[in-house]
Amino acid sequence: MQNLVNTLASLAKRITNRLSRATRLEMVGMLAIGALIIVSLFDIDMRVTRKPLLNTFLGSTTGSRISSVGAVSSAAASNPASQASDPAADAALASQVLPEGGVALPVRWGDLGQQLVSTGVIDLQKFEALYSSRGGMTDEMKALLTNTSGEPMKITNENSQYLLNLLWALGLGNKNDVLDKGEMSDPQYGGADRFASTGGWTLARGNPMDHYSKHALVTLTKVQQELVDRVSQGIFRPCCGNSTHFPDCNHGMAMLGLLELMASQGVSEQDMYRAALAVNAFWFPDTYVNIAKFVNQNGQDWRSVNPAQLLGAQFSSSSGYQQIRAQVQPATVPSGGGGCGV
Repeated sequence: MQNLVNTLASLAKRITNRLSRATRLEMVGMLAIGALIIVSLFDIDMRVTRKPLLNTFLGSTTGSRISSVGAVSSAAASNPASQASDPAADAALASQVLPEGGVALPVRWGDLGQQLVSTGVIDLQKFEALYSSRGGMTDEMKALLTNTSGEPMKITNENSQYLLNLLWALGLGNKNDVLDKGEMSDPQYGGADRFASTGGWTLARGNPMDHYSKHALVTLTKVQQELVDRVSQGIFRPCCGNSTHFPDCNHGMAMLGLLELMASQGVSEQDMYRAALAVNAFWFPDTYVNIAKFVNQNGQDWRSVNPAQLLGAQFSSSSGYQQIRAQVQPATVPSGGGGCGV
């Protein structure tokens, strides 16, 4: 042991003498070698995240909380599933995201239901048979198909799936550049007829592709079309990784129909995002209550966050939501709503 001590002392003395004569370049080299030795022997984890005060000024983003794909941030517990859920708090949050009285949308349906039936995008007999098996259509449902409505549309927990089907039919049948020139018609994806949003629409008269982007139900100006193009590229859905500009599923096609309707009636871009967030929340209730929980637990109020940010890929795409889902204890959401159309 004494020999080892003497050897180390001698080595330390030699290193000290050598350092005193080293040039700056040699010093840098030795420091680099030392750093490599330390890294090879120890795990070093350095994280930089915003504190709540900075978020107040700059706004919270998932990027400041999600350091890499699949990684759980330091702000979240290492095992979210081990945390106890608070049903009362979850219910209060759900009432913010999914108001009991529903959310009024800044559009009027007019006679679009009648047009969808007359053009065959909706086969009325098939539609009535479907809902007969589910207890029948309410007077409100029938009115949207057979009457002209001048009242603003409203989405609720009870009618969210019915509106999903109506808007799906509108998005599918309305003549629009998004369907004619966008990803749906891109040959690399194999043709528009192979997607769930087209082949899955079984309520049309005849082949659904006979109605694909075929009818002038909602006519847009050049400026309105540009607005639909722009906003549709910024709205994602948690069932997949695509934006509304690529409406390959029923939710995407229905959202496209809603955007076209809002643009045609002069709704502002900000209000389009706000309405789209409300609609997405009723179509994916569990998802958006959990997103709201994530936002709140990171020092923000769900209601104050820009809807365009919440509808973006970081929050609302399938991959973005999965990262958020890993950082929260899933909320207990009252049953009802959600699901898919038809």
